[in-house]
Amino acid sequence: MDEELHERVREVIASIPAGRVASYGDVAALAGASTPRLIGRILGEDGHDLPWHRVLRSDGTPAPHLVHRQLELLRAEGVLADGQRVSMREYRWRP
Repeated sequence: MDEELHERVREVIASIPAGRVASYGDVAALAGASTPRLIGRILGEDGHDLPWHRVLRSDGTPAPHLVHRQLELLRAEGVLADGQRVSMREYRWRP
C-alpha cells in the first residue's frame, strides 16, 4: 500500500466528528481505497491515535472483538446502539 493512500485514510478517519459514525466502506470511498478491508487493516496497524471507534461495519455493528469498548466510547459521544447495532441512518457522517 502506498503511503499517500495510508495518510488519506488516516485523514478521513480523523475528520469524523464526535457523535457521528462512518462505515469502513464510507471511509474507503472517501479516501479512494480499493476495498473497505484495507481500512480495517490500517486501523489495526496504525489507528491507536485516531477515533477508530467511529468506524463500523456497514450494518452498524462493531467488530466482535471490539464491541464492548467501541459501544462504550460511542455512547460517551451520544451515539446510542440498539443492542449492539448503531443506526447508520441516524448517526452516519455525511461530509
